[in-house]
Amino acid sequence: MEDIFSITADKIGDIASYMQKTSDVLLGNLDTTISNTPFEIVYEEDRVQVKHYMPKNSLLLNSPLLINYALINKETMLDLQPGKSVIATLLKAGIELYVVDWGYPTKKDSYLTIDDHVNWYLSNIVDFILERHNITQLNLMGICMGGTFATMYATFNPEKIKNLITTVTPTNFDTDQGLLHLWMKDVDIDSMVNSLGNMPADLMNLGFLLLNPARLMIDKYEGFKKNMDNKEYVEDFVRMEKWIFDSPDVPGETFRQFVKDCYQKNLLIQNKMELDGKVVDLKKITMPLLNIYGKYDHLVPPGACEMLTTKVGSKDTEDLCLKTGHIGIYVSSKTQKEFAPKIISWLKERDGKDIKVH
Repeated sequence: MEDIFSITADKIGDIASYMQKTSDVLLGNLDTTISNTPFEIVYEEDRVQVKHYMPKNSLLLNSPLLINYALINKETMLDLQPGKSVIATLLKAGIELYVVDWGYPTKKDSYLTIDDHVNWYLSNIVDFILERHNITQLNLMGICMGGTFATMYATFNPEKIKNLITTVTPTNFDTDQGLLHLWMKDVDIDSMVNSLGNMPADLMNLGFLLLNPARLMIDKYEGFKKNMDNKEYVEDFVRMEKWIFDSPDVPGETFRQFVKDCYQKNLLIQNKMELDGKVVDLKKITMPLLNIYGKYDHLVPPGACEMLTTKVGSKDTEDLCLKTGHIGIYVSSKTQKEFAPKIISWLKERDGKDIKVH
């Protein structure tokens, strides 16, 4: 009996200690800010802004890098927190950055199409940067849906893109590797858009959570419960939650076309997709192409990404499959040592200046 009471007392002591530490952490000062790297807004058009990041070190490349993020979620993922910031790593290497912030669509944006985003907003942004630097080409990097849009833009304007980088970018939608691709094949997108206008961010977030509810809705919070006494863990957790739920709606007509032409008809990879009557011909991508994706990506699986390099006109292509997921490719400690450094060295090899990767 004494041993039982002794063990019980020890457990009670451990619980009390854990609760005290948890209270100290949760009631104390937490640093949960995201996107801390300084930038300036250099371009604005309607809801769209462009952030400019200038490295403190000498410039590594002759041309700046423009990053086009997806319309879903926010570009702040690239600068989530100290030590896990793709933007900070690129800046430290001496790369001058421009990042597209698509903002928050309102009702009047519901009629905007993919063509409006690719051949108007993105086109205007590229031209602005080229004129600002008095150059004829820049480097373009696209992320997820933003990578799909960047790919489309590059087919229409190959002369303006020096190097193209696609990351977790879906281009082949005829795959059963991901549950999202199976769902989208049969979704009644017309009824959804006709009823809702813009696609609500909350509805899309719920859909993403249901793709893997055990991991995304149970394991995640179970892990939080076990680590509430760890200040760094709690800060990282809150930062990620703030990013996840800071999600813009998606313009209705853009979402309708993306689902119909890409997920349901798979027109892009077949060179059959049209924007305002003009065919998106992947063979016109003649600039160097680096295609990076995640082996365990449940949103954009390898099968949705890996065909692109075989369909473009460029002879300088490279696929890189990292052992991570859709978000981990940007924020995990392991891929922090692989993802941005690869982009830095790959760009430098095609720029003609000596490289020094930090």
